[in-house]
Order: sequence, then C-alpha cells, then structure tokens
Amino acid sequence: MFRVLNKMFDTNQRDVQRIMKSVVQPVNALEEETKKIEDLAAAFTALKVRVQEGGESLDDVIVPAFALIREASRRSIGKRHYDVQLIGGAALNAGRIAEMRTGEGKTLVATLALCLNALSGKGAHLVTVNDYLVRVGAEEMSLLFRTLGLTVGVIQRDMQPAQRKVAYGCDITYVTNSELGFDYLRDNMAQSPDQLVLRADTPLNFAIVDEVDSILIDEARTPLIISGAAEKATDQYYVIAKLVKKLNRGEPAEPGKRDEPTGDYTVEEKSKGVHLTEKGITRLEKLLSIDDLYSQTNMEKAHMITQALRAKDLYQKDTDYIVSPEGEVIIIDEFTGRSMAGRRYGEGLHQAIEAKEGVKIENENQTLATITYQNFFRLYSKFSGMTGTAKTEEKEFLDIYGSDVLVIPTNLPIIRQDADDLIYRTVLGKYMAVVNETKTMHATGRPVLIGTVSIDSSETLSRLLHEAGIPHNVLNAKYEAQEASIVAQAGRSDQVTIATNMAGRGTDIMLGGNAEFMLGERLEAMGHSRYDQNTENFVKSIMRRDGNAQQLGALLPGVTPQFVAEAEAARDAVEADRKKVQAAGGLHIIGTERHESRRIDNQLRGRAGRQGDPGSSRFYVSFEDELMRLFANDRVVGMMDRLGMDDTQPIEARMVTGAIERAQARVEDRNFSTRKQLLEFDNVMSKQRETVYAQRREVLLGPDSDVEESTEGMILGYVDAQLAEHAPLDADHESWDLDALRGGIGDAIPALENFDWESLISMPAEQAHRKVIAAVADAFDARKAELGPELLNGVSRYVLIQVVDQYWKEHLHGMDVLRQGIGLRGYGQRDPFSEYKFEATNMFNEMIDNLRAEVTKYIFRMQVGGDVAA
Repeated sequence: MFRVLNKMFDTNQRDVQRIMKSVVQPVNALEEETKKIEDLAAAFTALKVRVQEGGESLDDVIVPAFALIREASRRSIGKRHYDVQLIGGAALNAGRIAEMRTGEGKTLVATLALCLNALSGKGAHLVTVNDYLVRVGAEEMSLLFRTLGLTVGVIQRDMQPAQRKVAYGCDITYVTNSELGFDYLRDNMAQSPDQLVLRADTPLNFAIVDEVDSILIDEARTPLIISGAAEKATDQYYVIAKLVKKLNRGEPAEPGKRDEPTGDYTVEEKSKGVHLTEKGITRLEKLLSIDDLYSQTNMEKAHMITQALRAKDLYQKDTDYIVSPEGEVIIIDEFTGRSMAGRRYGEGLHQAIEAKEGVKIENENQTLATITYQNFFRLYSKFSGMTGTAKTEEKEFLDIYGSDVLVIPTNLPIIRQDADDLIYRTVLGKYMAVVNETKTMHATGRPVLIGTVSIDSSETLSRLLHEAGIPHNVLNAKYEAQEASIVAQAGRSDQVTIATNMAGRGTDIMLGGNAEFMLGERLEAMGHSRYDQNTENFVKSIMRRDGNAQQLGALLPGVTPQFVAEAEAARDAVEADRKKVQAAGGLHIIGTERHESRRIDNQLRGRAGRQGDPGSSRFYVSFEDELMRLFANDRVVGMMDRLGMDDTQPIEARMVTGAIERAQARVEDRNFSTRKQLLEFDNVMSKQRETVYAQRREVLLGPDSDVEESTEGMILGYVDAQLAEHAPLDADHESWDLDALRGGIGDAIPALENFDWESLISMPAEQAHRKVIAAVADAFDARKAELGPELLNGVSRYVLIQVVDQYWKEHLHGMDVLRQGIGLRGYGQRDPFSEYKFEATNMFNEMIDNLRAEVTKYIFRMQVGGDVAA
C-alpha cells in the first residue's frame, strides 16, 4: 500500500518525464542539424543576441543552446552529454538541486546550465569545495567553453585582486565557496570602485554549487568572517591552559543516580559544551585569587576558562585538527577529512587549542565583516546545486533556500550489493574484522576502499594492515597533495586504499585504474599541460585507438614513438585489468564507522558501482564508536553480555541497524537545529547588513547626485532625531530642552551659531521644526557653495565610507559580545532570541544615530585645504 501511495505522490518521476518531453527530445531532434553547423561560436553568439537584445528568456532558447553545447562538447573534449545529463542541466537551470550518483558526470552536466546562463552577459559561477577541483574543472571544460566563444576564469587562493577582477569578468567563473564569500565581503569593505573584484552591476547573478550538501549544509554551521587583530593579550591563554589541567572532570547530575554533579566541571559531548560545578567555581576563584568569577570584571576570564576546557576535553589532535611542522594548528573538516588552512575557530577557541598544544598563539581577532553561507547564497538572483546525496535533506533545502531536489536517473542501472552492518563489541574487535575482510578481498584481486572518519583511525588501520602484510595507500589531511592520483588509481586490482571521508573528492574511481589520468600525469611531468589542445588531442587519440597517436605525438616535444608505444601498452593493461576486476566483483567498500550523517555514509558507498559497474559495500561498527556510545541503546550491549558474545562475534540484526539509523537521525536533527538557530540569529544581522551594504554601495558607485542626496539625508536625519528627542511634537513647549537642542545641533553645525533658538517657543511645534530644518538646509546649501559641488561630493563620499566602516566594525564587535552572552537570559525565563532581536535593533538604531551625528560634524566642520576639525 505504501509503495502505491509513494508512487501516487512522488512528483520526481513526473518531473523527469516532463523535462524529457520539453527539453531532451527536442534537443535530440536537433542533433543531426547541429552537427552540420561549422561555426558553433557564431551560432551561440546569435542566441546571445536573442537574449540580450531580443528580449527572449533563457527558457525560450534552452533547446537550441543545449544542442549547441552538446555538439561543442563532442567536438572539443570527445564527450557527448547523455540524455540523463540533459535532464540534470535543465534542473540546474531551473534553480533546483540535482541529485546525481557518483560517476554520472556532474562536471559535464554543469556546463549546460553554465553556458546557457552565460548568454545573459551577467556571468555564471561554478562553486566547489577546494582549489584543486576549481582548477581541474575549469581546465577540463575550457576547450568546450572556447568552442562556443565563451571566456572562463579561475579563482585561486593566492591570486591578486586585479587577477580576480579579470576572472569574475569572464562569462563563466570557477571558484571555491570560501573565496567567493570572502571576495563579496571584501568588496563591501572597498574604499574605491577600482578595488571591487566582483562585477559592479551584477555581482551575484547565477551559481551552481557543486557538492551542494557539503557547502550549504555541512559547512553552513560556520559563518564566513573577515577579522582584524584586536588588542588583547594572548599570554593569558597559556596561564589558563595550565590552570584547567588541575581541574577534575566529573559526571553530570542524573535522576536516580546523582542529585548533584561531581568534579570541578562536566562535559556535554553531544552539544560540545562544558559546565563548571559549584565546587569548580569555588576552586577557580581561589586559584585566581578573585571573589566572583562571573562578575562583570571577570567575565572574560570565565569565557577563556570555558574555551580552555572545551579545547582540553572536546577537541582532539589528529581528529579535529592537526599541528603542522611549523607549529600551526590547522582545522580538519569533519565531513571531507581535508585540512582547512587559514580557517580558525572563533571566540577564542583556536587560541585555547594553541595554548593546549604549546605552540605560538596568534592574536585574538575582531570581526570586520561576516555572513553565513545561507544568507550569502540567497543573495543570488538564481542558484542551483548538484551532489550525489541530497534527497534526504530536501526539507532543509526547501525551508532555507527555497530549492527542491530532483533525483536524476542513472545512465546505467546500479548493480552494487550493499550488505548489512556488522556490529562488534569493541573498536579493536571491529578493526581486526576489517583487516580480515580486507585480506580476503585482497586475495581475490579485488580493489578495496576503506573509509574512516578520522586521521587517527586511518593511521591505526594502516598500522594493522602493515602488520598483516597488506600493501596499501593512505589518503587523509596529511597526504592531500597525492589525493587525485591515489583516488584515480584506487580501482586497480589488488589496490587497497584507506581514505578519511570521501565526500567531494572530485575524481572518479574507475575499475582497472584511469589510463587517461596516468597519461596526463606523465605528460605534465614532461612540462605539458594536460588541457592544452595538442595534449588533449594526443590523449584522446590514444584512448580512442584511432591510429593518429604517432602523428599527434610528434607535435609534443619529448613524445617519442617509444613513449607512444608505452602509452598504448599502459592503456591496454588498464583495460585488461578492468575486465579482471569486473569479473572478480568490482570495487569493495568498507566503512569502519558510521558517520553522524547517513548522507556521508552514502557518499562513501557511492564510490562503488559507478556507470553500471559491479561492486559491494559493508559497514563495520562497534559499541565504542562515538555515535553508538552517545546515542545508541544500552539494551543491545546488555543482550550481547547475556548471550556471552565475545569480541570476535558480530551482530547482524535489523534491531541494531535501526538503532544506528535512529542515532543518525537524532544527530542530523540536532545539527539542523544548530544551523537553523545560526540562521535565525544571522537573519537579524542580515537585514542590518543589507541596509548598510546597500547604502555603502550607493555611495561608492552612485553618481554625485546620489551622494549629495545621501549626505543631506543623513544630516536631516540627525536633526530630526535631535528635534524628536529634545522638542517632541506631542509635548508641551515648557518641557522642551532648548539648551540640549542648541548643543546637539549647534555643536554639529557651526553655521547655526546665531540661530534664534528661543523664538521656537512662540510658534506651533510643526512650524518650529520646519524653521530648524529650513535653517539646516540653507546651511548645507551655503556649504556646497563654499566648497563647490565637486569637492563637497568627493569629500562626502570619503567621509560617508570611512564613518560607516568605523561604526559598522564597532557594531559587529558589540553584536559578538551580545551573541556570546545572550544565552544567559534563558536563566531569567526570557527567550534569548527575542532578547537578541530587541537588543540588536536598539544597538543598530543607536549606531545609525551616532553615524549621522559623525557625518554631520565632518561635513560642516571640514576645513578646505586643511585637516578636518575635531
């Protein structure tokens, strides 16, 4: 019955069929006609004219555009888009999330929507997770783009602003999520138009987010922050790190067991929180020789102690971070296993970890600009995403981004066999079982990919495999330089690979190995770019066996007939090995621990069974694993005890698998709540940020008339505020404070020094207000006449930007302090979020008032040819 209901209400299949009829079939009908077109670039430019000058929409030209893109791909890189890839391209253009299995060619699918949206002339971005994938993706598809007359830019971490500006000005730009976000923030800190790197007119037009679940869900818990050094001593962290070593970890209160917590502090591993007990607070106050740890004076010490305890008990070396040979603490991405150079934990946690490890402590930072990924990508006119695993997170994509998920059918049926989990009592028992299974598979010649969740576990398994005499490769954050090469060859017979998380690796595992990748590596070692036209033609010729390899190889210095023969032999060896591995059963996946997100487990499993290949997978779990220890049911352990099961006997039962699924669901719900709370708090900031950035951009890029209007508006806004405070319309004249009004306005505008303030008492309130505002407007006109419009506008532009930046920076610092302490309001039975909104609004209004006052003083007190008077 449920299958029937699901089929009735599942719109995915209907959507796929609709795209087949409206896009794929018409594109296929144009294929033969498109093959006859000699100049594809000219044909594509004609479509550009129809969109930019003829007023047609992208949907109007999607069929001929896709036909041209497919033909350009076939001619330039030898790859023809499958029908299912055309479906994916249409979904991306519609602003949807496309779920495509590993090996289905997402890189090629993206070219359809990128080229189509480039027709608007407003730019299209391909956003992915690291510099390597940015570079390779752009280089691999550059011939296709050039065939259509499109330009492509690449953003890398070490590029200069001028280079970035050129790259963003291209039709299509490949960039990482962090570089793109930081460029947006830096643009909104620019002091002049020439410092902008994103397009000034349409900075955020269209984006495809690759590995969209990794970027918009996993990384969304951490906002992007640009910081500047703050004036705060760092040696205190060393003192605190030594101090917390003297504290004893206890157990929290638990009904029926303990009425009070024990020890000096307790730890909440699920939420990564620590809590001092009364005993711990008393002990710390004695050690620090202070009276009240939580007084206003000592709040910073209390915060540093909390972070030091979190660093001590909750953040582990080689799991959460590594220490580089240079003594730098580098965060490890828990979802991809990659090192995140340049990223730092906030709120003093990174400094606490540095103190714990005894390395140099970098200065505390102050926030200069910040935004969450959620609010950043919602700034795009249209954005879409693609990944191998998104359907389980569709609710979050809909709730936060307004994007639904379309599951794209595979080109060939999936025949991978996924075995049930095996659950062991201890980690050691589990690891020994993994080694035994690896040994069994290795003996048959099957390649094995072992997935781990931390560097520590990958190195433990590596040691055990060495002891068992099994040769293998290790891929984790310590060996990222060899990443692509290791992954590309992980499908060869007898190959055993240990990898710390496989999300977003970007390189397919092909059975028998990847001959094209190996040949490209050899050519690069000889000094050739594998994406150069001549190199591409030579490699394709080798792979196609078209008989032109010797002739094409002669165009490449150093490529001898012997080299060609060796390349052909290597290709044949890979093909023979592919057949051998297929006959043996394909790639076998071993998961050594369930990740807190089932989505990440599915990404690991998806590495086997690509494009109809055989394959298999199994996960090994122990009751000592973090997920099981924190969330699974204790009754299962009790059952093992009663049955007398030892460490060599696994459980393979639906009850345990269900417990794991429920544990993962609870963790995912908790993480979703964390992300949603972060977004709710940032939404308050987002409205303020949009107001400030819009005003700033208007001043930076707008004409002189807009700058003059903004300046006069700020001055009159300041005067209105002073009148409302000291001479309100609804109050008796006797209650007006004319001295305060004279001081507030007269101090800012010296030209009103001789204004008759006393005369205001004798006239109606509205008339009095009009008289003051008219006098201020006259003073502004006189100032304009004195300085000249050009000079006034030039200085106004400078003053507005400088004052806005200064007050916005101070406001962000105040918001940081408010955010850190707002949770304490809950103890007073007040909703922290409501309190945060209320306080944040008051702080923003106060900032605007101060900002207007400062601008008014600068404009009227400025000295021509000299410094601005204080």
